[in-house]
Amino acid sequence: MTTVHRGAGRSESVAYTKGAADVLIQRCTSLWHQGRVEAMTEEHRARILAEATSMAKDALRVLGLARRAGSPEDLERPQASETLEAGLPFIGLVGMIDPPRLEVKASIAECAKSGIITVMITGDHRDTAFAIARELGIATAPEQVLSGVDVDGMDDTELSQEAKRVRVFARVSPEHKVRIVEAFKRNGNIVSMTGDGVNDAPSLEAADIGVAMGITGTDVAKGAAAMVLTDDNFKTIVAAIAEGRNIYANIRKAILFLLSCNAGEIIAIFGSIVVGWIPPLLPIHILWVNLVTDVLPALALGVDPGDPEVLKDKPRDPKESLFANGGFRFMLGNGALIGLLTIGIYRLGYSLYPVAEGVNARAQTMAFAVLSLSQLFHAFNVRHPRHSIFKIGFFSNPYLVGALVAGAILQGGVICIAPIAGVFKVAALSLADWGLVLLFSVCPLVLNELKKLASGLLKPPAPRG
Repeated sequence: MTTVHRGAGRSESVAYTKGAADVLIQRCTSLWHQGRVEAMTEEHRARILAEATSMAKDALRVLGLARRAGSPEDLERPQASETLEAGLPFIGLVGMIDPPRLEVKASIAECAKSGIITVMITGDHRDTAFAIARELGIATAPEQVLSGVDVDGMDDTELSQEAKRVRVFARVSPEHKVRIVEAFKRNGNIVSMTGDGVNDAPSLEAADIGVAMGITGTDVAKGAAAMVLTDDNFKTIVAAIAEGRNIYANIRKAILFLLSCNAGEIIAIFGSIVVGWIPPLLPIHILWVNLVTDVLPALALGVDPGDPEVLKDKPRDPKESLFANGGFRFMLGNGALIGLLTIGIYRLGYSLYPVAEGVNARAQTMAFAVLSLSQLFHAFNVRHPRHSIFKIGFFSNPYLVGALVAGAILQGGVICIAPIAGVFKVAALSLADWGLVLLFSVCPLVLNELKKLASGLLKPPAPRG
């Protein structure tokens, strides 16, 4: 960039030029030294470039400066732009630094732990870019840096291969940014791109998730992005990733809970029919369970507090099923457990209170109560696939505790309040009956806790070093 300024006496003009040191030095034929202009030698060029490289390695953005004086007619005529930036006297170098925020390094380390690769794409000199990247923990060796000139010399296949190891792209143009985004996408990555300028818009559009800066970002960049950061803070991106993972986890919890409960109902009814028993549940019982003791815990699981360790997990495959990572076994296993517990208390009720013929209302009532209450306790199993409920806190989700209490009260009211009991065709239960119901109902929670405890004890220790 060159600007021309009229002198105080308006008889002389001065042109000042700034630019990348290695580019500007090629346009200089002399240099200012101790107040006078001397001819530029190759030794001078080598010393200037060595100093610029040393400054760049200290994470400084380096600019070269040059100055030309002349008459206004020479410097300001329209055709002067052709020769204005040639044969310049070199003045010196200036180094600037825009230090990264203190929280950025910690956020990048969090990304690395969660399997997210952070890549720097910048217009800075490769030495400056590498120095900053090394400070932030993005790159560890100069071989992980690729310049825009290198990108120009590669086809798409070669660039995709290089993208697997490169962590810093320096001296790049807007066209390079688009090619880099596409290269990562070809490697099967989900790509998020950040930017704030007009020139960033094409790469923001090309990325799976374009993130624009809300404070310094241009309207064009914000329009091309899928998300806008209102505080321009990289840490906010990491927080958004954690929030997104927790939202997905809560949706998955609610679905697995509902499916496992429904599987338990199917197994209880179908299993009884297969062996020739009178079904342990009436249609109104199933309707009650689906409307009350299923819905309340499912809603509470949807607002479960976020897992503080969610960023320690690797990113999931976007094509991954809800039943992946043991989800299907969990759903089917707990569904079978609830179904068998319901059948078990039903047959126990028949043994304790035999009837000559027809429906055993007391046994049926005990089965109804166990099916409902076991599902309420089972909701606590879904909160975390590995951690005990006592580690994450039994009361850390007050909505789920409220759902348990409300569901238990409603279930007790259906059985104990005579007018309502008549509608549901249930019989009164003794204290001993309620004790058996509670014992059977808490089994899903107890057995899952024992399984988590055993898994934790059998887990191999993490490698040291």
